[in-house]
This record gives sequence, structure tokens and C-alpha cells, in this order.
Amino acid sequence: MTRPMKIAIVDDEPDMRESISQWLVLSGFDTETYGSAEDALRAIGTDWPGVVITDIKMPGMDGMAFLKRLMGVDSGLPVIMITGHGDVPMAVEAMRLGAMDFMEKPFNPDRMTELAKKATQARRMTLDNRALRRDLSEGQQVMSKLLGGSPAMERLREDILDLGQADGHVLIDGETGTGKTLVAHALHAVGPRASKKFVPISCAAYTEDALGPRLFGPVEEGLPAIEEARAGTLVLEDVEALSDGLQARLLAFIADQGVRAETRIIAISNARGEGRAIEDNLRPDLFYRLSALKITLPPLRQRGEDILTLFTRMTEQFAEEYGCEPPQVTAQEAAQLLQAPWPGNVRQLINVAERAVLQNRRGSGSIASLLMADGDESQEATTTEGKPLKEYVESFEKMLIDNTMRRHKGSIGAVMEELCLPRRTLNEKMAKYGLARGDYL
Repeated sequence: MTRPMKIAIVDDEPDMRESISQWLVLSGFDTETYGSAEDALRAIGTDWPGVVITDIKMPGMDGMAFLKRLMGVDSGLPVIMITGHGDVPMAVEAMRLGAMDFMEKPFNPDRMTELAKKATQARRMTLDNRALRRDLSEGQQVMSKLLGGSPAMERLREDILDLGQADGHVLIDGETGTGKTLVAHALHAVGPRASKKFVPISCAAYTEDALGPRLFGPVEEGLPAIEEARAGTLVLEDVEALSDGLQARLLAFIADQGVRAETRIIAISNARGEGRAIEDNLRPDLFYRLSALKITLPPLRQRGEDILTLFTRMTEQFAEEYGCEPPQVTAQEAAQLLQAPWPGNVRQLINVAERAVLQNRRGSGSIASLLMADGDESQEATTTEGKPLKEYVESFEKMLIDNTMRRHKGSIGAVMEELCLPRRTLNEKMAKYGLARGDYL
């Protein structure tokens, strides 16, 4: 959809600004008129969708001062100056300060139209590029939250980038606490619908009588979800909670959209790991529509050293929040973290990290006690999946170097001294574990 552009005409002479406005309106432009620079500044801000045509000689704030203020508000705003014959040197100076062009009185109406067209096209391109950069920035920010260097996480990020560009609906499943909603947000943020609405609905949070109107209408205020998310992304969390009747209505909505869906649906299932399968909870035709593209999130216990990476980041964040030092993880505690079954996955790890920070602030407790408290105290907090000793050692070694580099803000000398490592050995280990000094400066 083409972005509508405006032209703000600023001149203290009513006849002049009205004649310019009438000509530009006849030429197909949308205009706004202002009798002073002060009035115009109250209406024009950053990313204002238009251009400015202003006289130079005006009482109060003149055109040059006005231009400087506009460039301070938005340096990419096209400004066209109107000048008398004797003010041409001043107009040239205005262009040096950021004006796009100038028109000399009496001006040629066709030249005015040409300049207005050129300026609005340039403004539209500037604003579209800014919007694109914002969308890309948001996508990068969301993707950066998907921490971890394990093969499972590398594949997940690749899947998100691939499926984010696709048109089809997506089914996300995985155990509770693995970050399914974050992945849904990432799929939206890296795709062509990033600038459109992202509408999450928890199907399990509503009664059937309330969920139907919330999804399809009618609603007392606002729009039903399918209208609110139009051209964007509708996320259905706990999709298995939909009744047969609502599944039929959702299937009809999907069918009405055709092959290239205007509104993308991302369905999130929490059935995995609870003795159920999503296929058993959805009618087959709806399941196959939603699962044409599918992502299954890996459980935390299968992500190896990501466990220590996540735990370190979380404890650092909570320590900053609570105004204390993060706990230093021993080799034994690192092994316990790697061996824990993590039934609550990342969500459980975040809880343990916060409690570890609070314990450390009080100077009591242990990580092992926290892991036991989160599970069955009659059983040891170990997985049934054994790992080679080498894997434990390397995971701990990477975490230790990473923590020390962060604490010393990338000072190689301080890290060498604390860890009693020669520079060549430290460099080799950092290269091995993908650690770069620049990330800590």
C-alpha cells in the first residue's frame, strides 16, 4: 500500500499560501497550510509523512531559522524554500544547511509540481527505508533472545529464518517452557509481516462461550482476533484447547483465505511431553492445514552447554536487577546443571537462576539444593542420558573462560593471570569455543 504524503505550506501571506495550496491540490497532492513557522513546528515531528514548502522572509521565526529547527527534528525531511530574487544567495545557503531545493518568485507552477513530486517520492523512500530498518532491528532483537550455540539451537534459528519468509501457517510444538511463544514472535519479526499486527490468543485462557466471540466476533469493543490480525500474524497458544465447533470455524476461515493466506496463523501446542499428541486433539483436516510447516523445539536437557550459557546470562541479569554479584559456579555445580532433567526447561532454569542469585546475596544455599527443590526430593537430579566426561569438561571450561572474560571486560592479561593460562593457550581455547574478545569490551 502506497504511503500517503502531505505537503505543508508555510507562508505568512494568506493569498500566497492559498494559491500554492490550490495549485498543488489540483495537481493531486494533499496539503496543509500554516501562517507561521511556529504553528508548523507544532504539527511536524520525526517521521512526519510529508514535505515542507516554506517562505524565507517571515516575521517571527524566519525560513532559515525554521529550516534549522526542522533539520534538528528530522534531518531527512525534504524542505523547499520560496525566495525573492534578491534572496537567492540566502536560498543557496539554505541548501547547504539541508534544504532540498528552492523556488524563486514569481515561480513557475509546473516547476513547483515537479519539485513537489520529487520531494514526496524522496520522503516516501526515506520513511520506507526507516520502517524496514526498524523491522530488521526488531527481528534481530528477537532472534538474539534465542541464546545457545548447540546444534539444536543452530537448526532452530535456521528454521525460523527459512519459515519466517514463507506464507504457510505454522505449527509449533515442544515441551512446556521451551520458548514456543518467543519462537512465534521471531517467525513474525523476521518475515514480511513484521510491520503488521502480532496478535497472540491463549485458547486455554477462555471458556468456549468467550473464546468464540474473541476469535470470530461479535465483540462489544474493538475487533475480533481474526480481524485485528488481518494481514499480520494470529498466534493461537494451546490450540489443542479449541472445541470441535471452533476448530470447524477456524478451518473455514483458513479455507476462505485460499492458498496465499492474507493472515498467517501460528498454532502452538503444549501437548508434547504430557502423554498426548497434537494429532489426537485436532480434527485431521485442520491439523494438516496448520502443520504444513512445523517446528519442534528441543528440550533443554538435549542442548548440552547451552544450559551453562543460559544459566550464566540469567544469573548476570538477576544480579544486576538485585544489585549484587552473580554466583560463581563450581565444576561440581556445572556438572549438576548439565545432568539435571529440567522438566520445566528454560522457564525452570530462569527460576533456578533467580533463586541462585538471591541465595548468593544471603551467602547460603547451593545450586544442588535448588535443583532438588524443583523436582522429586526422593530422587537424584540426574538425567537418564549419560554424557561423556569430555563434554562436561569442555562445557565447564567454556563457561569459566566466558565468565572470567565478562568479569574483566575483555582484559586478556587479567584473564590469563586469574586462570593461570599462557596467552597462546587462552587464544586457542577461545577460538575453540567461539569466544571473541570484542564481545566483552
